[in-house]
Amino acid sequence: MLHHASWRESIKLAIEVKAELVGNVWKVEASPGQQVELDDTLIILESMKMEIPVTAPAAGTVKEILVKEQDVVREGQVLAVIE
Repeated sequence: MLHHASWRESIKLAIEVKAELVGNVWKVEASPGQQVELDDTLIILESMKMEIPVTAPAAGTVKEILVKEQDVVREGQVLAVIE
């Protein structure tokens, strides 16, 4: 029989990290498998000659980076997934 605590511990929540504005991916700072802390910079966007950091909304492991440098992103687009 599965112990309640063990199945709860095995559940991982995926957090989608989304762009808050339209811009270009200037630099990708994180990579899949990397451990990140709250507010660590994952990606830097460039918009209207300004650099805008996209930060981790929670601590976890980067599961996916869904963009590459020079990509154009739209507002609300998923850029990365953290577990």
